[in-house]
Amino acid sequence: MTAEPGPSSVRLRRLRRTPRLREWVAETRLSARQLVLPIFVRPGRGPPIAVESMPGVDRLSVDDAAVLASRAVDDGIGAVLLFGLPRRKDPAGRDALAPDGAVPRAIRAIKDARPEAVVATDVCLCAYTSHGHCGILREGQVDNDATLPRLARMAAVHARAGADVVAPSAMMDHQVAALRSTLDREGFERTAILAYAAKFASAFYGPFREAAESAPSEGDRRGYQLDRRNGREALREIAEDLGEGADIAMVKPALPYLDVLARARARFDAPLAAYQVSGEYAMIKAAAARGWIDEPTAVAESLAAIHRAGADLIVTYFAREWAAGEREETQ
Repeated sequence: MTAEPGPSSVRLRRLRRTPRLREWVAETRLSARQLVLPIFVRPGRGPPIAVESMPGVDRLSVDDAAVLASRAVDDGIGAVLLFGLPRRKDPAGRDALAPDGAVPRAIRAIKDARPEAVVATDVCLCAYTSHGHCGILREGQVDNDATLPRLARMAAVHARAGADVVAPSAMMDHQVAALRSTLDREGFERTAILAYAAKFASAFYGPFREAAESAPSEGDRRGYQLDRRNGREALREIAEDLGEGADIAMVKPALPYLDVLARARARFDAPLAAYQVSGEYAMIKAAAARGWIDEPTAVAESLAAIHRAGADLIVTYFAREWAAGEREETQ
């Protein structure tokens, strides 16, 4: 006669009893140095201009952007990512190539104040064009190949100002190859490329378009950004960008595409980033303002999910808040 099995000796709750036990066996360990703080830089002087749909986020002058970047360094945050607003817009986005534009000036100001800061810059034309699209328009459509030289020149302008990393986000085919070729030819072979490799057409970009004043005046960006239904295509995009010389590949947005991020982590050994975009930020802020969720807990939970899915680096507007919470926990 076979004895009936006794109760299992496995009790998984044993290691959840106290905060120190939970910390001891934690599988996902995110630190401030893995975070990237986005900063919106505008031309001119004057006080910060609030972004209404993103509480706590402002459009900053060059001087104020340098101060915020310096604080991010003090917080232990790994890098800042600069987005520029132009002095004027035109169909070709010419101000994106100006050596004295807001972003090049901010790069120099940050590097003068904190040479050790890691400065990344967004490389796209959407904020600079009068039509709000990410490239040059021909007969109402973005001309991929006509856009590539402008993106490459924009990246070179940023590298010349001292950027450590340039981040092409226009989702043009072969944009990474164009940037890498130009940077190498002009002596910036040490400048890294963080490619927005899997950037989906998303409703979650709405608040960003207010911040960067970059909403398309007509049409949309679904002709060049990824379709939300296509995970395999996203992996092909990542593979293409890494093959063209990208040093880091990014998935954007983060939370709606954790499956893509996890699949990319399983397939690629290169560093991966994810962008917790403006809409994700605004939803947490709005719900917390109404008392529906606890903001610090929601932030920690969402960032842990992104990191657990495979992101080595996370671009997030919550970077400073998360870093402050990390310091409190270690004190």
